[in-house]
Amino acid sequence: MAGVRLQSVSKKFGETVVVDDVTLDIADREFMVLVGPSGCGKSTTLRMIAGLETSSGGDIFIGDRRVNDLGPKDRDIAMVFQNYALYPHMNVYDNMAFALKMRHMPRAEIDQRVKEAADILGLGPLLKRKPKEMSGGQRQRAALGRAIVRHPAVFLMDEPLSNLDAKLRVQTRTEIVKLHQRVATTMIYVTHDQIEAMTMGHRIVVMKDGVVQQVAPPQEVYDRPANQFVAGFIGSPTMSFLPCRIESDGDALYARGPSFKVRIPDERRPALRAAPAEAQAVTLGVRPEDISLHADASSSIAAVVDVVEPLGSEQVLYFTCDGERITARAPAEATVAPGDAIALGINPKRMHLFDSATGAAYF
Repeated sequence: MAGVRLQSVSKKFGETVVVDDVTLDIADREFMVLVGPSGCGKSTTLRMIAGLETSSGGDIFIGDRRVNDLGPKDRDIAMVFQNYALYPHMNVYDNMAFALKMRHMPRAEIDQRVKEAADILGLGPLLKRKPKEMSGGQRQRAALGRAIVRHPAVFLMDEPLSNLDAKLRVQTRTEIVKLHQRVATTMIYVTHDQIEAMTMGHRIVVMKDGVVQQVAPPQEVYDRPANQFVAGFIGSPTMSFLPCRIESDGDALYARGPSFKVRIPDERRPALRAAPAEAQAVTLGVRPEDISLHADASSSIAAVVDVVEPLGSEQVLYFTCDGERITARAPAEATVAPGDAIALGINPKRMHLFDSATGAAYF
């Protein structure tokens, strides 16, 4: 077992910086998820940890060893790829045993390791099948099994579920979480799917344009996003954003736009007063579950219903306010139709405020 440490790691392709000064400390046996949109540098970061890419700067440690100059086979890691990478002419048993055979491990130990991994992943009845005779989920489990048998210090997973259908993704991500609980090994998992990140990781690393935006447990990232990008990326449906200004009215402070006025809770006022004067132009952020169809005088947003999406247990409603899109969740029994003008209320204790210029959150 081993932790992983990145110190000011960067990667350039020519003059293009794809990973910029990333510093991370991943604890032994932690499940860390790197998440972000395509092109944010998450897979490149994982490949540098694996030794499949050479870093342009900084240091990478696995355990106490600096591994910058070690090849992949010497880093004591196992990697699971998006495309499974199984040998098509070998059955599941031989695919899982291949790396151990290359190490000239005794046959009895190979057999024991393969059968233990097959038991963990429910692959026992499939050991004699070849990849073409298996479903996508079974192939992915076989790829996981091939990694497990090596007993590595660190598991690296590069979007391993992206080729699966929606139902199978849910099932397989649950299996991966259970796998981590059983093998208790450090895992670093890359995904563009924020739901996978929220449900699987002990901590999440949110990346954008090669830069780490926030590192925190999933609930903290959701409740206290470091900036507007993180707030908009994490959460489904996404957070709504409304440009506004901070104005005082007697003893109260409000976020005010052309069609809305929301009172700012007293405990949020010190952070806003500490901001420079020009930052009084801010962005109000609110999540769909914090918007209601009943407003009061202190927190009211005038909006028009665009689209109603019934989901059985609830409805997702899309509104327009001052030219911006607002998304809200509503009970299934709520009577709402496109074109309706509604005064929306928000939970002021759950509102978010961001600097309009930098996107930084005011806490």
